[in-house]
Amino acid sequence: MSATPSLSSVVTTLRAAGCVFAEDEARLLVSAADSPAGLADMVSRRAAGQPLEHVVGWAEFHGLRIAVDTGVFVPRRRTEFLVRQATALIHQAPAGRPAVVVDLCCGSGALGAALLATARQPVELYASDIDPSAVACARRNLAQGGTVLEGDLFDALPDGLRSRIDILLANVPYVPTQEVPLLPSEAREYEPLVALDGGADGLDVLRRVTARAPDWLAPGGHLLFETSQRQVPGAVATVRAAGLAPRVVTSEEWDATVVVAQLRGSRLGPVALTPDPRSS
Repeated sequence: MSATPSLSSVVTTLRAAGCVFAEDEARLLVSAADSPAGLADMVSRRAAGQPLEHVVGWAEFHGLRIAVDTGVFVPRRRTEFLVRQATALIHQAPAGRPAVVVDLCCGSGALGAALLATARQPVELYASDIDPSAVACARRNLAQGGTVLEGDLFDALPDGLRSRIDILLANVPYVPTQEVPLLPSEAREYEPLVALDGGADGLDVLRRVTARAPDWLAPGGHLLFETSQRQVPGAVATVRAAGLAPRVVTSEEWDATVVVAQLRGSRLGPVALTPDPRSS
């Protein structure tokens, strides 16, 4: 029977592989392993560059432990800011009925799981992704609530949702194609390209979403998506071209930029967004 690698030896291996937070990662790997052989395998995979979340099988997101299978997009901590904006909208929606929420490009289902965990009123949740591996993972994370569907953007949704969606989350890929090779190796080698590549200017998938969003949003409903600061002008122009009214919210704490676009109407009405506490 093989001996269990010591914490110090794990730290040394990870540090030699270039892991910046070698000590923290070593403690996590040691606690997650179920056997000496399992730990050795996990350390080897991490040292080879596999994302830590794929190695241990989960990611921390919005205070939750989200299952993340190998090959599935790892939820970014900055996207918690997007969840925060969506939660604020749900909390200010009219009472008496569930808020209808759809999470396009759901990946692991992290956004939907976080909304279900934090919303103070009922949520009727649907999540979809084109990647079968992501769909299987999201179904595990949303087993206690929500319907997970496989398909390309709105094509995955039932027609009964047309003009009913109060909150449309679209965490679309927005990395320009020519910049994908510049991403950290953890992303470009282990995450699906479909979850990263946003086309020539990074806005191709967003254009597809905004073009059809007005047909699916309820009056006063909101589309929310994350983008980069330099892409804001193009993203805002895309939203306006679809007839939606955009607002941009940024956070230094999360290093995040979110566009919140509203379909004019009275169902949810204008809602104050949650500011970054560090911006005041």
